[in-house]
Amino acid sequence: MDMIKNRANQKKKWKITIPISLIILSLCLNLAGWFSSSFCNYYVMHIFPVWVETYGRLTGMFSFSVGEIMLYLAVLLIVILILWAVVHLLLHRFPPQWERRFLKNYSLTILWIFGIVCVIMTLNCFLLYHVSPINERYPIGDGSLEKYGVSEVTVLRDYVVEQANLLGASLPRDENGELIYAGDMKQEAKDRMRRLGNEFTQLQGYYPDPKPLATSEFFSQQYIMGYYFPFSMEANYNAIMCKINMPVTMCHELSHLKGIIREDEANFIGYLACVDSGDDFFRYSAYLSVISYLDRDFYKAIGQNDEIYESHPAISEQVMVDKRFLTKETWDHVEETALIETETVKKVSNTFTETTLVLNGVEDGKISYSRVVDLLLLYYDGVLY
Repeated sequence: MDMIKNRANQKKKWKITIPISLIILSLCLNLAGWFSSSFCNYYVMHIFPVWVETYGRLTGMFSFSVGEIMLYLAVLLIVILILWAVVHLLLHRFPPQWERRFLKNYSLTILWIFGIVCVIMTLNCFLLYHVSPINERYPIGDGSLEKYGVSEVTVLRDYVVEQANLLGASLPRDENGELIYAGDMKQEAKDRMRRLGNEFTQLQGYYPDPKPLATSEFFSQQYIMGYYFPFSMEANYNAIMCKINMPVTMCHELSHLKGIIREDEANFIGYLACVDSGDDFFRYSAYLSVISYLDRDFYKAIGQNDEIYESHPAISEQVMVDKRFLTKETWDHVEETALIETETVKKVSNTFTETTLVLNGVEDGKISYSRVVDLLLLYYDGVLY
C-alpha cells in the first residue's frame, strides 16, 4: 500500500517538476542569448535547422495553416477559463471535492502549456533576435554605413524607381488592369530562396510551401501581409492582398524559417530572392517592397526639399496603384464582414508587435523595418556607386 502511495506521489511530483524545469530552461537559454551572440550564431546555424527539417516537414504535409488553428485554439482555451470562472462565481454550486480536483488539474494543465510555450518561443523565436547582424556574418557590400550619404541614397532610390516604372508598364494585366501571374508562385519562391542559399548558407535546406491564411480578412485589419508561426514552423501569407505583394512576402516569411527573424533582414532577403529572379513579376514585387522606404529616406536626406525631389524620376501612377495592400473592393469586403473595427484591431496589433520587438532587443520597434535601406546600401556598394 505504501509503495502504491509512493508511486502516486512521485508521479504527482514529476507532473509539476517537468513544466517548472521547462520554464527554468527557457530562462537560462534567454539569458545565454542576451549575453552571447556567438551562442545564438551557433544555434541558428547548427541546431535551429533541425526543427524545420523534422517538425516543419510534418506540418508542411497539411495544406492549411496548422499554426493558425493553434492560435485560435489558444484563444478558445482562454475563453473556456474565463467562462468557468464566471459560471463558478454566479452559481457556486460545484461540490467542493470536485471543484478542488478540477481546479488542480486545470492549473496543472495551464502550467504545462506555459512551460511548453516558453520553450518553443525561446527556441523558435527569441534566441534568433540575438544572432549577430547579417552583414557581420556574411560579406555584404564594402565598408561601413557611415560612408554612405545623400549621393548613395539618391542613386539607389532612383534606380529602384526606374526599374519599378519599367516593369509596371510592361507586365501583363487583365481587363480591369490587375496584374496577371500564371506560374507556380509558391514553387518559384522556394526555388529563389534555395538559390540565394548559395550566397547565404543559412538559407540552404528544406522549404515547406508557404500557406494562405484562412482568416486573411482579420490579418488584413492588422495590415499583415505574412506571418511566421513559431509553434508550427510555417510561413503564411495573406491570401486576399494584391497579388504583386505575394512573391516577396512568401520569401520574407520563408526566411524566418531559416532563422532570419529581424524584420529588416527578412525584408532584405525577400528583396534579394525576388530581384534576382528571371521572373519579372517577382522582380517587380521586390522593387515595390522597398520603394516606399527608399523614397522616404531620400526625401529626408535632401532636407524635404520639394524642388530637388521633383527633379528626380517620379514614381509612376501605375506603380503607385500597384503597391497597394488591398484593392478598394477587398477593403470594403473586410470592413463589411469585420467583427471588430479595423482601427481597434490595428492598434492592438501594433502595440503587441512593438512590445515584442522591444522586449527582444529591437529598441526602435517597428521603425526597424525600414533599416532594410541600410542593407541595400551595403549590397549595392560597388554596383551602383
